[in-house]
Amino acid sequence: MAYSAKVMDHFMNPRNVGELDNANGVGEVGNAKCGDIMKIYLDIQDNVIQDVRFNTFGCGAAIATSSMATELIKGKTIEEAMELTNKAVVEALDGLPPVKLHCSVLAEEAVQAALRDYYERQGLPVPEKLQPRCSGSCDHCHCPS
Repeated sequence: MAYSAKVMDHFMNPRNVGELDNANGVGEVGNAKCGDIMKIYLDIQDNVIQDVRFNTFGCGAAIATSSMATELIKGKTIEEAMELTNKAVVEALDGLPPVKLHCSVLAEEAVQAALRDYYERQGLPVPEKLQPRCSGSCDHCHCPS
């Protein structure tokens, strides 16, 4: 299984690692099958993600996708961050082996969970796009059940 230079760079030198004490949006997701757990912390001010951090327990691809996802949403509006897809994370990393694509899905879902938490903390209705979705496939389940 070969990883791109960008995947290796984000694995060996992850960006935005750690917790945010002043986070106003926190999302945690996990994959029971592979054991990966991602937690994303957001500091959102005036509709813009001012800071973002993550803690990930998992393989190199899980760490790399978490790192890249935080880089892709930092400084973006909430609406822009809602548009983050696992495909965008994979493309930004110059690809992932097929067996590791679930890591990019987990990164997308962690960002969505943190945004959902932000809306809930603010007492705002959660947009449809951020509602949890279940694929019905427990092999790749990231549902917050």
